[in-house]
Amino acid sequence: MVVEPSDRRSGHPATRDRVIELLAQGPATAAALGEELGLSPAGVRRHLDAMFAEGLVTAREQVLRGPRGRGRPAKLFLLTDAARDGLGRHAYDGLAAAALRWIAERGGQQEVAAFAAAQVAALEERCESAVRDSGDDPLARAEALAEALTAQGYAASASTIATGGQLCQHHCPVAHVAAEFPQLCEAETEVIGRLVGTHVQRLATIAHGDGVCTTHIPGFARDQQLKPPKRTQLLQINDRATIGTDS
Repeated sequence: MVVEPSDRRSGHPATRDRVIELLAQGPATAAALGEELGLSPAGVRRHLDAMFAEGLVTAREQVLRGPRGRGRPAKLFLLTDAARDGLGRHAYDGLAAAALRWIAERGGQQEVAAFAAAQVAALEERCESAVRDSGDDPLARAEALAEALTAQGYAASASTIATGGQLCQHHCPVAHVAAEFPQLCEAETEVIGRLVGTHVQRLATIAHGDGVCTTHIPGFARDQQLKPPKRTQLLQINDRATIGTDS
């Protein structure tokens, strides 16, 4: 019996990443992919159907030379341009993770934390002037920070809730790497706290599978209100983003 490998999250991202790797080498039939992955025909078709719906793969009929047998020729599946555009990003993520593993093996986790802090220092510097010009009110600073982060590609917004305020980031350029090295998220959280001028707490991160990075900013007066969040068009992921410039 063929047993489909389990993955950490719904949607089986590890299996689909493997499908992309195989199709990057050239078109293949569902049967060939299933044999390579150790999946049943039904299992591999579930992945292909989902990837087709997401615009990652397309299909064409296999061209057969010589006499044709019974039935229709098997379909060949191949990557779309959108999927190929993402390959460079996956390669960068792998290189970045390998570099951080090298640092951790030789210097320990404290060196990874120091590296992360050094990288997000550039983000803090780019956002600091915008936040400083907003005054001392944490609410105003949170809103200014959201606008500054949006300009950096994070598609951020700030709002008030019953227990204070929150800052939401709808995009993280280093999510795949931060899933293995949470020091990146921790360093960014410390930057947010310094910029808004108060203690903050991360409630959710894209790196850990949440839809949005959410940072709680406690202690706001209940009668204080932020201006309604602007309808921000989510920025496209910059395939050239690096940990040094976008963390």
